[in-house]
Formats: sequence, C-alpha cells, structure tokens
Amino acid sequence: MRITDLLKKQGIVIGADVKDKAGAIDKLVELHYKCGNLNDKKAYKNGILKREGMGTTAIGMEIAIPHAKCEAVKKPALTAITVADGVDYDSPDGDPCKLIFMIAATTDGDVHLEVLARMMQMLMDMDFTENLKKAKDADDFLRIIDEKEKEKFPEDYEKEEKAVPVSVAKEMEEEKKEKKETEKKEEKEEKDGRIRVLAVTACPTGIAHTYMAAEALNKAAEKMGISIKVETNGSGGAKNVLTAKEIEECDGIIIAADKSVETARFDGKPVYSTKVADGIHKPEELINKIINKEAAVFRSGKKVQAESSGGNESFGRKLYKHLMNGVSHMLPFVVAGGIFIAVAFLIDTACGVEAAGNKDFGSVTPVAAWFKTIGRYAFDFMLPLLAGFIAMSIADRPGLLVGIVGGLLASKGATFIDPGAKNTIPSGFLGALLAGFLAGFLMKLFERLCDHLPRAIEGIKPVLIFPLAGLGITAVMMCAVNPVMAIINTGLNNGLKWLSDNNLGILLGCILGGMMSIDMGGPFNKAAYVFGTGMLTNAATLADPTVAYQVMASVMIGGMVPPIAIAISTTVFRRFWTPDERKNGVVNFIMGLSFITEGAIPYAASYPLKVIPSCALGAATAGALSWMFGCTLMAPHGGIFVIATIGNPLLYILALFIGSVVGALMLSLLKRPKKAKKA
Repeated sequence: MRITDLLKKQGIVIGADVKDKAGAIDKLVELHYKCGNLNDKKAYKNGILKREGMGTTAIGMEIAIPHAKCEAVKKPALTAITVADGVDYDSPDGDPCKLIFMIAATTDGDVHLEVLARMMQMLMDMDFTENLKKAKDADDFLRIIDEKEKEKFPEDYEKEEKAVPVSVAKEMEEEKKEKKETEKKEEKEEKDGRIRVLAVTACPTGIAHTYMAAEALNKAAEKMGISIKVETNGSGGAKNVLTAKEIEECDGIIIAADKSVETARFDGKPVYSTKVADGIHKPEELINKIINKEAAVFRSGKKVQAESSGGNESFGRKLYKHLMNGVSHMLPFVVAGGIFIAVAFLIDTACGVEAAGNKDFGSVTPVAAWFKTIGRYAFDFMLPLLAGFIAMSIADRPGLLVGIVGGLLASKGATFIDPGAKNTIPSGFLGALLAGFLAGFLMKLFERLCDHLPRAIEGIKPVLIFPLAGLGITAVMMCAVNPVMAIINTGLNNGLKWLSDNNLGILLGCILGGMMSIDMGGPFNKAAYVFGTGMLTNAATLADPTVAYQVMASVMIGGMVPPIAIAISTTVFRRFWTPDERKNGVVNFIMGLSFITEGAIPYAASYPLKVIPSCALGAATAGALSWMFGCTLMAPHGGIFVIATIGNPLLYILALFIGSVVGALMLSLLKRPKKAKKA
C-alpha cells in the first residue's frame, strides 16, 4: 500500500477558499465524505474536534495534519487542501497553514498507519512541502507525492514491478527492511561502536506527531553525525523497540511524548523528557541535551517530568493525574460488576421477591445469585486496583504491589489486633484512596533511599528488596490507619443517612448533579462520579443502602442533562445557532441519553460563559428532583439503557426532562442577544 492508495484525486482541492481553521476542517471532512471514506460524517468531525481539543495539530512550516481514529471511518484515507494565503491554525510558530492534510484512520489494523507514518516523514522535507504548496492541480499534487515516495521508499515499487504473490512480497519486504536496518545500525556502530542517543516518541493518538518527531530526530542526528535510534509508540504499537543492550550502552535517552511511556527500563541512565512537539521543532537541541550531559539520571519510580516550557505541573495537578490513573483502571470493574449486580436485583424482582428488609435480595433465586456473585467478584477488585494504579502512577512498577495490597487491606479493614478482619469495619473507598497515595509516596521515598545501596545488589532490588519492603510498609501503614479511616467512613455513612432522614438529601443531589456538569469530564465531574461509584460499592455495608443508590441516581442524571439541554436548545431555538451547531446538536440527544456528558464539550468550548452555567443549573435541578422523587440507581453507567435498574423510572425520566428544559431555556436566553453566525 502506498500513500497514493489513500489519497485520491477527488480528495484534493488546490487553492481552497477557506477563511479559518473551522472552515478548513469542514472542507476536509466534506472531502472525506464525498470520497466515501466515512460511515458517519458528524461522528468523524467530532473525533477531529476532540483531537484538536488536546492541542493543535498544526506542526509549523505552514503545515497542519488534523486526524482522528474512530469507528465512523469506513476505510483509511487522506484528504488534502492547499490555501494560497493560509489560515490561522494555532501553529506553534505562528505562521498561517497553507498545506493541510486530514487523516481518517480505522480502529482496526495498522498497515495504513505505517503508510501514514511514511507520509509524516516525507513532510519533514522542506523542498517536498514547498512543491506541494505550488502544485497546479490535483494531478500535479499526486505526481509530486508519488515521485517523492518512489525516491524515499524504492523497495515498494520494486516489489510491484516483480509482481510476486502477496505472501512472498511481504516476506521480501520484511527481509529488506531488516537488511536496511542492519546496514544502518552497522554504519552507526562503525563510527562509535554503539548507538549514542536513544529516543522514544509518542502522541495521544499515535498517528502523526509520533512519526514526525521520530523523523526530525533522525534527520538532526544524521546532520550532526550522531548515531541515534528512535522507538515510536504509535497507534499500531511500539515499533523499532529499544533493546536492553542499546539502553545500557547509550549516552542517554530522549522522551518526546504527550502520553505515558514505559520508563522503568531506563533506570540509571540520563533521561530528558519533553513534549512531542519539541521532538519535531527542536531535535538538535534535544540531542545536545544528551551529548552535553545536561539530562538528569533517571531512577525507576522517579517520574521524569517534562523540562520544556509548560512542562512544570502543580502539585495539585500531579495528584489529580495519579487519581485519574487509578480511576481509569478501576472503572471497567465497577461498570461491569455493577450492571451484573443490577441484573441480579431485576431477576429477583421479576420473580416476586420483596426487596424491603430482605438482606438476601438479589441472590434469592439461583440465576440472580449467579449474576450477583460474579458481579461481586468484579467489585472485589475495585478498591485494590484503584489503590494499586494510584501508587503505580506515583512510584512506577514498585508501587503496584504496595497499592494493591493497601487497597485490599482497606476493603477488609485489617488491623494489628485483627489482621484477618473478622470483626472490623472496612475503611472502604476512602481508605483505598489513602492507601494508594500514602503507599505510593512512601515507596517512592524508599526507592530513593535505596539509591545509596551497593551496585552489586542492583539486580535484586526490583524482584526482592522493593516487594518485600513494600509489603511490610503497606501492611504496617494500613493496619495503623484502618481503624481511623473506618471511623471516618462510618461517620460519612451516618452523615448521609442524617441528610436523608432530615430531607437534606435534596441538597446533596443538587450539588452532585451540578458537579457532573461544571467541567464535563474534568476534576469536578470525576470527583462526583468517583463518590457515586464509591457509595454504590459500599451499599451493602450501609444501614440503608437506598441512600447509596440515590447518590448514584443523582450523579448519573447530572451527567445526562448537559448534552440533552444543548440538543433541545439547538432544536427548539434554532435561530440562535449556526447551521453546523444545529446539525451536531441533534446527536447530543443520543449522547445525553447514553450518559456521555462529553457531547457538550464543543459547545462549552465555543460559549463557555453561556453553556456551562446553563448546563450546571439544569443538572443541579435534575439531581435535586431525582433525590426528592426517591429515585435510585443500582448500575454505575448506561444512561437510559439501564432504566430497568432505576427505582421510580418514570419520575426519573420526569426529573431528567425538567432539568434538561431548565438548562435549555437558560442557555437560549443567554444566547438570544447574539445573532447566529453565518455558516
């Protein structure tokens, strides 16, 4: 497969008439749609906008490469436009973009990703990009690409000329690649006997910036006469993986990445970490950091922080990232386990089992008991994994053991007097959070203390010293804090019951609903959701489990309101919105009903002072009404599709409708003074 197999003549517009970034995106998406590359144009565009929300895909040099990998893509493809005067695309060098490619990647397979990576490498050639900008028409544009690809990757054309069977051709291609890599490696090793600089590049989607940074580093190293090997952590997996021997012999490692990469293997070596954009724009500077010995020595468990501008993070931001690492690994167990347990309750209800006062409810009938047991097994992993991955985020691999054991001890409530936790109160969700953070930081401190140990025992530290000491640290710590955390946990549960008994639960429902809408997937949203799922998992320990189910109901309805409120406003008050906003607004009905709050993000980004307050008011209203109506929810996700697990479902739908209408009305009132922009 070649680049011209992905880029068709009808997908190219020379001298496109677009005025801004939004217009360029619309034009390129439309080209993909006309070429038959998409199943769902709106979904694909949302994917493009979501990627742009992570940071601009402009790379400088008057080039931008917006891209998305999603199920809306029917087949991998490229589209391209040139813009004579360029458009403002938030480029890092401030220049307008005159050459814009848009990548549509499917969610399966990685052959096309290699072709796209090839395209990224070619774009680093200034003469090539200048020729593309000056192309007379689409045919000329394709000719320039074809000639460059033939020059840079002649083996593909040789293979086609021989017309050998596909299986044989693939083997021949692999042999040629291996031979070429061996020759390059031998050439580098002849100069110095080893590879001096190693690098790892990665970006959130692993399509464009990953390979462009790799190509820029390779070119800079060649120009400087420095041997280098670059590992790419792309969408198709890690390629050109660094070996243990290369790591041992190198002068240092560059990490140019916007996502986490495996760093434990670099223990004891100088490592310089920065954002992937610096790999593209400052390759020589990064290489000099290693050559001039300006990079700090990395110790396993000591996270490498980006040293480039904008790389310094506040302590609070670091804590949030550690927490989210634990939550993201925990959620699949909560969601799947919670739905299984909810199904068990449904089965018992359908069989006529009374829920009130029945401690065995959900496990009375054999089928219900099976679902509930399996669901509980999944739930049992929740707290250990939450604590484990928080600790691992802090202390790298050595933190995993201390976190998992700490989370398990929290879920059991083990103490010095009763390590078997036969007569104790679990410290629960709060105890697991504490276990993750304390165990992680203590393990990180212990690792630093071990830096002074003789190098002769370096090899046994990760397999013996760290696990043994870590187990002792977390066991002593949790047995000491569990009684205190159990008291706090019990007090929180009693406080919730008091709020419910004194008709103040409505206030709690209002707060939780509003939090779910304030930042739509950010810290407030996640804090409310984590609290809701935590209450759900602890429901069995409460005197009145209904309180926990009411909390979860208020949380989910708060997350459903923002997209629905926007959908109502764009449908009913059409004149206040642009044609594109109206078309995309309809999709938010589905996203809201599916409990996907993020559907509101593009609108919140465009009109933050109008959308966010409106959605927060509507979500808070819905959360309060849900509590007031006594609605309960036994599943942690699913939206309207788990309505069978909702207590008082008709009233729940009514609360959702009222909250969404309140949000839509306020949003429309705030939008009214502004005239809709012309598309």
